[in-house]
Amino acid sequence: MNDRQLILGIGELLWDILPEGERLGGAPANFAVMAGRLGNHAAILSRIGRDELGRQAVDRLNPMPVDVSLLEVDPAHPTGRVTVSFVQGEPEYTIHQPAAWDFLELTDEWIRLAERADAICFGTLAQRSAGSRQAIQTLAAETRATCLRVFDVNLRPPFYSGEVIQESLELAAVVKMNQEETPLVLQLLGLGSNEELVAEGARMSGEALRASGERLLDEFPNLELVAITRGSHGSLLVKREEWHEHPGFPVEVVDRIGAGDAFTAAIVHYLLRGAALATVNEAGNRWGGWVASQSGAMPALPEATLEATAAAIERAG
Repeated sequence: MNDRQLILGIGELLWDILPEGERLGGAPANFAVMAGRLGNHAAILSRIGRDELGRQAVDRLNPMPVDVSLLEVDPAHPTGRVTVSFVQGEPEYTIHQPAAWDFLELTDEWIRLAERADAICFGTLAQRSAGSRQAIQTLAAETRATCLRVFDVNLRPPFYSGEVIQESLELAAVVKMNQEETPLVLQLLGLGSNEELVAEGARMSGEALRASGERLLDEFPNLELVAITRGSHGSLLVKREEWHEHPGFPVEVVDRIGAGDAFTAAIVHYLLRGAALATVNEAGNRWGGWVASQSGAMPALPEATLEATAAAIERAG
């Protein structure tokens, strides 16, 4: 098998406006950058404005190991922006609209790339507009049967609905969400969660989260893996025949922006290589923890850190 996989992140590319300044982000873009850093051919499929923030985004990405050649440029709508504030270390988002990525256009070039992809990752936020929703779902459906379709739930109120989650899960082989989102997803799908569980999502036990993952696997036959992140408490991976719980790694958190996207990129990287579930979980937690220990979603990654982390994952596996 060719070790360099073609991995696509489709959806929002935007600037996080943090108290200390601007940081480039957007979950699919963060995912693609991390996938590229792990040695894959990763591409961002998004849309930027014909403006200064759009030019700065391309300038910022060009030195990184990620393909931006198929980014669309919108002549009428601005590059996306998100104002980020922090409450007790947790980010809160004001997502400005409209943005260029609300107007994704499904081109022949995008379709040809999707037909060759080994993995594609998409979320809910970029599906807030009807046009981008159709483009994302159509592109995911155009991938070959062996492509690993990854749905990153990534709920950002008020930009989600039970309908979008249902349609996305019907397309996906892997779904990733955090423990706070898990009961809300079940509630939105009408799968038995209630308001009390939603309010207490952060305190759900590993057993309850595993049962939630199993419920989704029962409901969606195409799903192969449910990944649930638990912040500093690690993550849970649930398949039909096995599951694995990882306690996480103690890190000094700078901010958690992009940590979940790094987790997703890492588990996809190792899933494509047929790694054991424990190794997949180890990789997700190591890379998610590292990003949380840095500022912003795309921090500089020294070669020594990349090599040391890969070696640590290999030893753990």
